[in-house]
Amino acid sequence: MKKEDIPYKFGSLSDAYRIMGMGKPKHPLIGLINGAHAHPEMNGFPQNHVLSFYKISYKPKQVAKLRYGQSYYDFEEGGLLFAAPGQIIGNYGNETMICSEHTMLIHPDFFLGYPLAKAIKQYGFFSYSANEALHLSEEEKDIILSIFKMIGAELDSRIDDFSQDVVVAQIELLLNYANRFYNRQFITRKPASHQLLQQLDEVLEAYFGNRETLNHGIPTVHYLAEKLNLSPSYLSDMLRSLTGQNAQQHIHNKLIEKAKEQLSTTALSVSEVAYALGFEHPQSFSKLFKAKTELSPLEFRKSFN
Repeated sequence: MKKEDIPYKFGSLSDAYRIMGMGKPKHPLIGLINGAHAHPEMNGFPQNHVLSFYKISYKPKQVAKLRYGQSYYDFEEGGLLFAAPGQIIGNYGNETMICSEHTMLIHPDFFLGYPLAKAIKQYGFFSYSANEALHLSEEEKDIILSIFKMIGAELDSRIDDFSQDVVVAQIELLLNYANRFYNRQFITRKPASHQLLQQLDEVLEAYFGNRETLNHGIPTVHYLAEKLNLSPSYLSDMLRSLTGQNAQQHIHNKLIEKAKEQLSTTALSVSEVAYALGFEHPQSFSKLFKAKTELSPLEFRKSFN
């Protein structure tokens, strides 16, 4: 890997503020940056960087591209973007990480002693890709920006014994609204989601049809997500909104469908069917089949015949 391709790791909020030419944050574990205070023309900003903190950004309508992982996302529509510690984010061209109206940086230690320290890991959108950002309606945007404003006011006021309690509660409120709005996004974008569902089934059919299972085993959620240019979390959440089942359950359903087909139309033994579908151990196949159908593979074959 070339030296210029090695991502720069922000070890602290102070480190990020220093590189952005903004002095020190008022609080060492949390900061809210207004886009008006950004320095997009500054030199030396690392184009690829790894976060050691959570980042929540609201980006208004603008022409800007941001690299997130191995893909680029066009922010022309604007939206709310979430990133978690350990994720690689990069800029495209001369844009910086703060081409945003609001950017909140939160070190995980800020949540220590609060239930949100554990609960924040349950919000799947922190592992979505940038092209799966939350696109807000005008009403939703007003709600989110009002919460940013409340957090900013609290951080700018005198720090006291209640400040952290208040800010943590406000962050949790923002995350809960984001959860609601993402659910709305799955609903309002159902035509696109149904198209993705069709593409998913085509990918699975091709995988089984080309007998990829013999070389690579059972298809994984990561494999399917990669084929559809989605993050695994977004794929599972989208499927859950459409079918009530996540990506892993969808794969299992397809496996059972293929198993029934082979058990009813071929003379293959149960072990041969299991290996053909990518199972390393026939017992694992039989256990899944019975859990899904309430019959063992042999019982299904007998009942079918």
